[in-house]
Amino acid sequence: LEKGQGNISVGRLAEVCEALDMSMSVLFRGIGPGRPSKIALVGLRGAGKSTVGARLAEVLDVPFVELDRWVEQEAGMTLGEIFELRGEAHYRTLEREALEDVLGKPGQIVIAAGGSIVTARETWKRLQEGTRTVWLKATPASHLERVRAQGDLRPMQGRPNAAKELESILSERSTLYAQADLHLDTDGLGVRGVVNALAHD
Repeated sequence: LEKGQGNISVGRLAEVCEALDMSMSVLFRGIGPGRPSKIALVGLRGAGKSTVGARLAEVLDVPFVELDRWVEQEAGMTLGEIFELRGEAHYRTLEREALEDVLGKPGQIVIAAGGSIVTARETWKRLQEGTRTVWLKATPASHLERVRAQGDLRPMQGRPNAAKELESILSERSTLYAQADLHLDTDGLGVRGVVNALAHD
């Protein structure tokens, strides 16, 4: 196959997909006219998903959805309350249901996914199958600075090593984020550069 000498059958392709633990839709994602029209932005909190997503949706004249806000609206609680009262497992269930709702909407949509969605294996796989995924990359320092600029001091309260902790989380998740279709550096490109890159991709 790698040498281009095989005339592979659909059955053999299915076996290859099974060995790689992926569906055929993932194997051929981005090839031909069937490329997903929905765009999903992933990355750690403070990567710029909300800012980039809102501006990209405006440029493309399509809806913009923040998946965590959808979860909060459906649950009638904030994320903090969901985790405190119901636990992470319940949040993951709501997150998956919210994703299915959004993917079921017709037409193009820009989605900002929660920073930890890549750690929920089945939900992450579903996001990859139903959208063109984009990893917005930034340094740990940029992540913290952007969150602080938004007036959210939670990442630093009582955590003198917040930057180190965030760096560790980013390191742990980077291989998962790297599975995204596109990788864009928000530090280097800036919001306008990222939006332009995605709008003309």
